Amino acid sequence: MSTTQSERLRELLEPLVRSQGLDLEEIAVDSVGRKRVLRVVVDSDSGADLDAVAEVSRALSAKLDETDAMGQGAYDLEVGTPGAERALTEHRHYVRATDRLVRFQLHEDGELVARILTVDEDGLDVEVPGVKGRKATTRRLAFADIAKARVQVEFNRKENKDMKEEEEA
Repeated sequence: MSTTQSERLRELLEPLVRSQGLDLEEIAVDSVGRKRVLRVVVDSDSGADLDAVAEVSRALSAKLDETDAMGQGAYDLEVGTPGAERALTEHRHYVRATDRLVRFQLHEDGELVARILTVDEDGLDVEVPGVKGRKATTRRLAFADIAKARVQVEFNRKENKDMKEEEEA
């Protein structure tokens, strides 16, 4: 049996989010001044567009209104997606981050920035960028070796730049 408000809210809202074709990634209740804010983060393998977020927000709001899950006090509901620099905590997050640059904090080998190439049940294959003219290398990481992982924002990715130049030609 769940004991925290966040766990109770997850039990209440997760089936509704899944029925909309989305995953409930995160749920948090925060106090902002005198107000409470319920933040819900949703995503899917194909991403969650603005229409999907709006639709699930309306469904969650209706469900919360018909229950006393948030108590009697006023609160704001914020529904969104994980954002560009999301933390990778579940297997599905790594799959969704395939071909993205990720900063890994490893349990024993420090930090590593690499691009995810493939993901399976045991771990992932990554490409470590070359430094100072050296070629990129591939490496295998077991999930058990990863303490933390976070997607990195890339503004000038070489492949994207080359593709854009080809499209303009």
